[in-house]
Amino acid sequence: MAKLKDIAERVGVSISTVSRVMKNDANRSVSEETRKKIWDTAAELGYNKTRSSTTKKDEQTTAYRIGCVVAKPQNKYNNPYFSVILEGIEKELSRRGMRLEFVFSIENPTDTEQLKHLVHEHQINGMLVVERIEQEAYQWIKEHVQVVVGVDLSDASIPVVHYDRTAAVQEVVSSLIEQGHRRIAYLGGSESDDHFRSEKRFLGYQRAMLQADLPIDDQWVIDVKWDVSLSYELTKQAFAQNEELPTAIFAASDMMAIAAMRAANEQGLKIPEDIAFFGVDDIEVSAFTSPPLSTVHVPKLEMGIFAVKLLLDYLEHQYAIPVKITIPHQIIVRQSSGTLLSEKVDAQA
Repeated sequence: MAKLKDIAERVGVSISTVSRVMKNDANRSVSEETRKKIWDTAAELGYNKTRSSTTKKDEQTTAYRIGCVVAKPQNKYNNPYFSVILEGIEKELSRRGMRLEFVFSIENPTDTEQLKHLVHEHQINGMLVVERIEQEAYQWIKEHVQVVVGVDLSDASIPVVHYDRTAAVQEVVSSLIEQGHRRIAYLGGSESDDHFRSEKRFLGYQRAMLQADLPIDDQWVIDVKWDVSLSYELTKQAFAQNEELPTAIFAASDMMAIAAMRAANEQGLKIPEDIAFFGVDDIEVSAFTSPPLSTVHVPKLEMGIFAVKLLLDYLEHQYAIPVKITIPHQIIVRQSSGTLLSEKVDAQA
């Protein structure tokens, strides 16, 4: 039996275009020629618009209008973290015969007004919010959009898909401690306007150090503000200004870890013989650094896919309370975190 996908492939249009024509949706322009081709092809293939009992659940999904707001203000489609989440979102929407109406980032206070305009213009039913955004805009979204689902967002009042950042980092730092490391540096940034040391990844680092009864050296807890250039510059400064060096550096993102590795190399330090490195995200390039970077694999694609599934379930009124889905992370051990010689650690302790 013919499906929307079959019609779309025959006509050479998207599944969502076929869906809109079948629903007589006049809100988005489709030429009369294309409409006629779609209806003629549907008749030719024997597509029955009114069928329901034999239609798969995914094909019955209403073509909702979905928007997305991303915390990262620039290069969201090229950013190695956000781009994969967006890929998962768009992949699942396409499978359901839909697409994102827009992807928006808030850089300035006036951008909130533009976001409001987009929501009204596109008649948005559901919104995906990827990480924490400006509070005023976020509150407006929750009050004016039917369903809001967060991706890697802390809000008990809405459905959320995330991975456990605190647990992931605690696991990594604990493993470094088990290898014999006692002085472990931390590179990271704050979450929105919060204090640097309240961010979840730092809390995981702090918890592991405290449980091992190890001191945290404030000189080696560096707020690089999620900036790759600052990660390089401030790590370079720390190497120059401190006689006591860490035996390992944990960075809250792979990009920051890679920048800090360059600073270590320029200092004449060998990785991992003199200093070990561990990052977070498992971006593609992390496997090709020299040496390859140990990291936490964050299930970015899966978070995007499950966020869409969750959003559509709520739009279909399948749940009444906000649920939280935790997608498992995975520790990827590569050469950058090799174990130091025990006598070298003992000598520096």
